[in-house]
Amino acid sequence: MAVDQTGTDYLLPCGRSLDEVWDGLDAPDTHARGCPHCQTAAGGLRALRESTEQLAADIEEPSAGLTDRIMAAVCADLRRRDMVPLPTAEPGGVRVSEQAVAAVLRYAADEVPGVRARRCRLSVTGFDEDGNALVEAELTLAVSYLSYTHGVLETVRDRAYVACHSRVGLRLRRLDLVVGDLYEGP
Repeated sequence: MAVDQTGTDYLLPCGRSLDEVWDGLDAPDTHARGCPHCQTAAGGLRALRESTEQLAADIEEPSAGLTDRIMAAVCADLRRRDMVPLPTAEPGGVRVSEQAVAAVLRYAADEVPGVRARRCRLSVTGFDEDGNALVEAELTLAVSYLSYTHGVLETVRDRAYVACHSRVGLRLRRLDLVVGDLYEGP
């Protein structure tokens, strides 16, 4: 069965794909020897290859440390798949993971007294006329029933919009707040 890998390459900031770095791992070309992005990626790929070789050579149950290292590399690669392009005047572009943007929004909500951020989901819904990503988010909260007012939700919304713009450089197109839980406390 053939697998269609069209569009699955992860491009480094220099424009090379991870597949190209992997193919030249043992015999890097001039670009790869001088490019810090290719060198960093090659180091990670070598570590993954060594861990995989250790696992393949081990006829006993693999050690927890080896399995943990391989799973960390796999999970890190999966998390990097959902990237959000940031506005920049620099060539090549800059991207940040959706998880990083979600963490900024959760942190902004956590700073509001009586509010605890639970989950944040992001999606890029398109691009504006300047090429900037249009981002929508859904932020699930737990709110102290003593603090639960319309004003506290507006404070969360304001802080999330400001944090997203000032810390990440993105403007939220839409932010849905979901109160998923009420708790006792200040």
